[in-house]
Amino acid sequence: MIRVRQIEIPVDAVSEERIKKEIARKLKIPVTSLLSYQIKKESIDARRKPDLFFVYEMDVQVKEEEAILKKNKSRDIFKTPEEDYQFHPTGEKSLSNRPVIVGAGPAGLFATYMLASEGYHPLLIERGKCVEERKKDVETFWETGILNPESNVQFGEGGAGTFSDGKLNTLVKDKENRGRKVFEIFVKHGAPKEILYKNKPHIGTDILFSVIQNMRNEIIKMGGEIRYNTRLTDLNIVNNKLESIIVNEKEVLKTDILVLAIGHSSRDTFFLLHDKKIKMEPKPFSVGVRMSHPQKWIDKSQYGVEEHPILGASSYKLTYHAKNGRGVYTFCMCPGGYVVNSSSEKGYLAINGMSNYARDSKVANAAILVTICPTDFGNSALDGIFYQKELEKKAYELGCGKIPIQRLEDFKEDRTSKQFHCSFLSFKGEYKSANLNFLFDDAIQESLKEGIAAFGKKIKGFDDKDAVLAAVESRTSSPIRILRNDVGEANIEGIYPCGEGAGYAGGITSASMDGIKVYEWIAKKYTSFESKTF
Repeated sequence: MIRVRQIEIPVDAVSEERIKKEIARKLKIPVTSLLSYQIKKESIDARRKPDLFFVYEMDVQVKEEEAILKKNKSRDIFKTPEEDYQFHPTGEKSLSNRPVIVGAGPAGLFATYMLASEGYHPLLIERGKCVEERKKDVETFWETGILNPESNVQFGEGGAGTFSDGKLNTLVKDKENRGRKVFEIFVKHGAPKEILYKNKPHIGTDILFSVIQNMRNEIIKMGGEIRYNTRLTDLNIVNNKLESIIVNEKEVLKTDILVLAIGHSSRDTFFLLHDKKIKMEPKPFSVGVRMSHPQKWIDKSQYGVEEHPILGASSYKLTYHAKNGRGVYTFCMCPGGYVVNSSSEKGYLAINGMSNYARDSKVANAAILVTICPTDFGNSALDGIFYQKELEKKAYELGCGKIPIQRLEDFKEDRTSKQFHCSFLSFKGEYKSANLNFLFDDAIQESLKEGIAAFGKKIKGFDDKDAVLAAVESRTSSPIRILRNDVGEANIEGIYPCGEGAGYAGGITSASMDGIKVYEWIAKKYTSFESKTF
């Protein structure tokens, strides 16, 4: 097949006939010579807004392929490269016990899925509930404020990303095509096919629920097992090698392999690992607020029109370097979404953003974050957790258990807001007016105010006085990295740190890819586990 890039079509003129015509024009062939085509990438060119264009990269099948390649010398026309995921287990060491994976977020799910597909009969344990029951617990929390510490936005099947926008974009370099494999598995289990080619793919919280259920059923069908309400509570280590684990403080599970895909909020597990002398180090992360605007303002800025009928709700990504040296940037932007109470500990409050697939709430929100380094909170591995907890405790007290919010003008003037414009409000969970300046030290306050002002020069209305800030966004990434060697193991043989919580990913796609990477390390060392008597 031939790869053809830079095929440009107005967004309101896309049709199969027009696509074929533009491919033929680019290749300088008659349309009748085109046998088939497949979209590989689709992005939006908005530089001439309100005139907007889709820009495509296509794989096309044509008559006389070699002759056409020889005739076309453009950098945008070349033979389609091999981009399929290629890996085959080569391990020769026998497994005495099946692998155990801790955590059913993206990293744990994909490590389990790949191990199950190759006959390793993995056991996946999750401290929370299955996604159906978890969804009920989360909705109850948002409606009543009654928190289940083991089943919430952070804990449960699917991980924290389940209650987000389901964004799949990542900056991870992917020479091994693990990202493509992740997307193909998602599509196989119910995700929209468009994620295979969209420039900024997303699944949406509502669709992600069913995708996770389908993956779970496939894992079981392939010989894996999943146990919910099962928390890792101890490790038995002999001669620097893992012998077994203890779950729920009493049940012993023998295993040669423990994949730690624990997520960034499993603080009690980090304390356990620290006590067991698992090597960890502090790592940078970010904290800040969520900021909300009418979605039509963002669409007007990005597309040149409000509420584009074809493109739907638009997104943005902004960065700024503050005068005090701090980085300020937007994160996890949720078009047509909600600010959600994502707390997981009683007496502490953290927030996140989420969108359904339709992105139709009419309100856009994004985290506005300031970079934090280990020197800001201490040098021991656990100090970042204590820093996060201090902010979350303040946020809980400031909002009396509800999400504390404030108008931008009042944040700048250091006063509590008296009223809010309804077009800026879209929340899951109760909220309360408060002065967010009480949360942050001077450096973070200054960075936020300076950064938001700078963003207002890039998106009209971004720094509008009525824009709503909510706090606290503190769980952007893990404050800890669990060290692993060049074959994926921690300083204890048999323990494989994995995913976002271990400090090796930052989002659904990169965490899923790391789950596949850990599977590869295991499969390079061990043969599949044949015994089916558990």
